[in-house]
Amino acid sequence: MATYNNTLFNEDGSEVAAVLQRDIPWDTYMTARLITDKDLQLIRKYDKRSDDQRSSLLDEAGPAYIDAFVSVLRNVTKEETVQYVLALLVKMLQENPKHARLFHHPSDQRPAGAPDILQVFIRLLQRQDWFTQEKACKILTLLIESRPKSYSAFSNGVLSSEASTSSSAAASVYAGEDPAEQHISSFIDWLVSELRKPSHAPKAVACSTSCLAALLHERGCRALFLRAGGVQVLPGLIRSSNSPSNSQLLYELSLCVWQMTYIHQAAAAMGISGTVKALVDVARLAQKEKVFRVTMSALRNLLNYTELGLASDMVEAGLPKIVATRQLQTWGDSDIPELLSYLDESLKAGITVLSSFEKYRKEVLSGSLDWSPMHTSDLFWKTNIDKFEEKDFQILRVLLKLIEASREFRTQAVGCFDLGQFIQYHPQGRYIVADLRGKELVMRLMGHPDAEVQKQALLTVQKIMLTKDKLEFLSV
Repeated sequence: MATYNNTLFNEDGSEVAAVLQRDIPWDTYMTARLITDKDLQLIRKYDKRSDDQRSSLLDEAGPAYIDAFVSVLRNVTKEETVQYVLALLVKMLQENPKHARLFHHPSDQRPAGAPDILQVFIRLLQRQDWFTQEKACKILTLLIESRPKSYSAFSNGVLSSEASTSSSAAASVYAGEDPAEQHISSFIDWLVSELRKPSHAPKAVACSTSCLAALLHERGCRALFLRAGGVQVLPGLIRSSNSPSNSQLLYELSLCVWQMTYIHQAAAAMGISGTVKALVDVARLAQKEKVFRVTMSALRNLLNYTELGLASDMVEAGLPKIVATRQLQTWGDSDIPELLSYLDESLKAGITVLSSFEKYRKEVLSGSLDWSPMHTSDLFWKTNIDKFEEKDFQILRVLLKLIEASREFRTQAVGCFDLGQFIQYHPQGRYIVADLRGKELVMRLMGHPDAEVQKQALLTVQKIMLTKDKLEFLSV
């Protein structure tokens, strides 16, 4: 079992101890036929015992105790009781993470590796209280990691939905499908949804990231994470968490990125989602060696996909200067100097000079805009205005989408400004923007809570409303 698992329950001690102070009326659940007499006897024998006594009981009949606890979780809905059983299980796994294997051993009630146990915990994720969600989430992660892994297609990164396609013909050499795949897929979908819209801020993002950092060791989980759209969520989280006070969260987010860089399709998605710039910014500020190392390792992997042309993005984001500065430091981790040397040489070999519009295109497609000189340069707009017509105004359409949907106020403000520049410099700019519903989008932002977004929206609306000759008069 991976040593990483030992960190999953690090912050749960006092919270779990408080829950375990409760007295649960186990008899009432047997009377109501929610648990069996055997379940009751096992729970009574285990509950309120010392650490050593519980460990001994698990050594004697671990799977039977697991069945008793899962029976309560499956049949009892009372919040206090569900929380209590989850606390018992967390305590069990804190004391010895290898106890997770007991969930997969055969018992009187189930065969070995039965995926039904995973479903019990997945249902608990839909409960409203965060204690239940968080503990079920962490327990699920450990159960998925500790399950017996046959030489299955899933373990080798081939999903069951792809196994019959010609591109995945290699799946036939594996030992069939993993019965847990459907449940793992549901769980990863839930984790990604928590990253997008946390049910309990800020704990949900930290918990989901920790679990994903553990699960993505497995190639099948990486494929599911890619399918769920998780790769596109990571750069925004990295940007919003980039502070030395968030070192553990940054480490685990960057660990997720690094693990996903081993999939070409994921690396390609990172190339257009702003991941490179986000990682470089982390490397610039990182104080912890483990954060710096995993970030640079992810950048190295991305750089090795030469066909994606990401060296120029790294140069544009300032990585060569960071590498040069960091090479002067003394490192406790002996692998970091070698990593820095490799990046230094590779960046020098792979640098290509991009046209100014290509740089602009990459920035817009990354989904994050900043006030670089390119945006305010009259020469840039005069020289490149015709290029906005390429691919049916693709870049202009993406720019409008950013204005409408971005959660970054700076991106919305710069987007409004750029739209105004397009209107000013393109002969038919105001009509093209109107046809693409740009006027309505920008007018909605005139009431935006951020003063800079409001200001740029107002200036852009003025440009939409004014004729070309009046625009030229204003710009004199």
